[in-house]
Amino acid sequence: LARDLIELYAKREVARGHAFPADGAWQMEMEAAFPYVETADQLLAISEVKQDMERTRPMDRLICGDVGYGKTEVAIRAAFKAVTDGKQVAVLVPTTVLAEQHGSTFRERVAGFPVRVEVLSRFRSDQEQREIVAGIASGEVDIAIGTHRLLQKDVQFKDLGLVVIDEEQRFGVRHKERLKQLRKKVDVLTMTATPIPRTLNMSLVGIRDMSVIETPPRDRLSIQTHVVKFDQRVISTAIRNEIGRGGQVYVVHNRVESIYSMGNLLQRLVPEARIGIGHGQMTEDALERVMVDFVNKRFDVLLATTIIENGLDIPNANTIVINRADRYGLSQLYQLRGRVGRSDRRAYAYLLIPPEDGLSPVARKRLAAIKEFSDLGSGFRVAALDLEIRGAGNLLGGEQSGLLEGIGFEMYAKLLEDTVRELKGEDLEDDVRATVNLKVDLRLDEAYIGDTNQRLSVYRRIAAARTEAALDAILAEMRDRYGPPPPSTRNLEGYARIRIAADRLRVESIEREGQVVAVKFRESARVDPARLMNLLKRRPDLQFAPPAILRMDLTRPTVGVVAPPRPPAPSGRLVPRPGSRPAARQPSGPSASWWTARATAGEVAPGFTKEEILKEVPPDPTAPGGLYERVSRLLAELTDE
Repeated sequence: LARDLIELYAKREVARGHAFPADGAWQMEMEAAFPYVETADQLLAISEVKQDMERTRPMDRLICGDVGYGKTEVAIRAAFKAVTDGKQVAVLVPTTVLAEQHGSTFRERVAGFPVRVEVLSRFRSDQEQREIVAGIASGEVDIAIGTHRLLQKDVQFKDLGLVVIDEEQRFGVRHKERLKQLRKKVDVLTMTATPIPRTLNMSLVGIRDMSVIETPPRDRLSIQTHVVKFDQRVISTAIRNEIGRGGQVYVVHNRVESIYSMGNLLQRLVPEARIGIGHGQMTEDALERVMVDFVNKRFDVLLATTIIENGLDIPNANTIVINRADRYGLSQLYQLRGRVGRSDRRAYAYLLIPPEDGLSPVARKRLAAIKEFSDLGSGFRVAALDLEIRGAGNLLGGEQSGLLEGIGFEMYAKLLEDTVRELKGEDLEDDVRATVNLKVDLRLDEAYIGDTNQRLSVYRRIAAARTEAALDAILAEMRDRYGPPPPSTRNLEGYARIRIAADRLRVESIEREGQVVAVKFRESARVDPARLMNLLKRRPDLQFAPPAILRMDLTRPTVGVVAPPRPPAPSGRLVPRPGSRPAARQPSGPSASWWTARATAGEVAPGFTKEEILKEVPPDPTAPGGLYERVSRLLAELTDE
């Protein structure tokens, strides 16, 4: 899956898709018929989608907006733009109920134009499905709206130009990428109120484009959310209050085996209420009849499973009661709550939970978040918190959340870049880097860069530098931000320069043991054997050990390095120069020698230990003729440049 995904993203990156033309007269006429006033965010999202469609690069945009904020209108305008240019549109939705509702909405908006809209779902008979599939293949169907049925292999589009994925958090990675696989050059528009962590993370780091619709429609009020223990009085009061003002109520109970028992309980609590029951195991006709009756106000209460999570738009329903809310995910709770509050009336949501002692820590976080984010336009913030709670998932795998499987954006970008270059036929940069261990202290002084995260960032950037120019730029930035670097920084700089030179030669490792430095070459090392043999003849400090290790003895000189003459050993007594006077004896007292002052002191203080006196001062690796210079010179002599 990871390989397929990275190849798909890379092919979309280099592909030249279809560039749609600018808006024509039909487009303007259709948009002018919109019965509402667009919000500022909605207009911006529409503009960004059109700009993406008019480019040759395939669109991959996420529209993040609360339920009822006008995402569907953005999709309708994009679909109409594609159809007027002769392309087909696929609209993928998670439920049959939402598919039917979108079918009605799309048909209503494009009425009066020669556009054929069809819905492909289990609500259609086998004969109707075969006719719709044939129409898609022949190009007679312009806009196909459907559930997972659209993803089956018998559905073949003649000229697909745009894919719209609604409520994308309800689909797996394979489902969504399957549609992109249909056409590498297809434009993709994804819509959701609460994107899953993986999708939100991809949008935040720039892998996908994102538009956020946060402006609420006019006269929209926030939903009052209450998290309470399961209490029959709370349920009966909530239902009676809503029915008393002429409204309707959703009750969500996500257990089909006990949903009818729950219905009997509600009937006992509120005998005057007319209650309808809907769930996914009902036949198509029965489920459709219940939904239509609720829309037509033949029921006061709709007791249902999470089948109502997506798509139902009933302005008269403004109270929702969710049983065992602790069992739902954060985005699920947000979507369910979004079924109410779709008019200018105040809406209420009651989240029923067991005693708090039995709640898991994650469930507590979710419930606290859904209660806190009750303001209008909170979907994006809910999704961001979900990303924080559950983790970003795997960019190149099927996990849409989680912390363990992620590869990180930098690795993703690197893989994508390499695959794109491979598709273009370019040479790939060697990923393997040399290991350099010269037993030198590489720490940055904490007094120079006090913040730990910034210090780690500098380490990481210097270690990642692949060229001298990149390293110089990092060092210049460091001097600009933190001032002149202390001498200890030279060790890190020298290490980085040696590693860059080793990478050029394709050296596997440079290791130091005592006074010997071992350079181990890879099979693909860029070293001329004749040059290496000539170097071994000239330099007595070098020794080659098959198959691929070159050792340098630091105690032996290189060619051209002459050891300075040692000074003559002292004879044991000082001989005065002719004509010189012997030095006068220094008086004791405050100006006496250290030894005299110590001997005449009133107390005995500890002095230097034997270990401290005999401790060897480590040589400076950056000094002229030091470790760094010798290793760098060796690598330079091995280079063909």
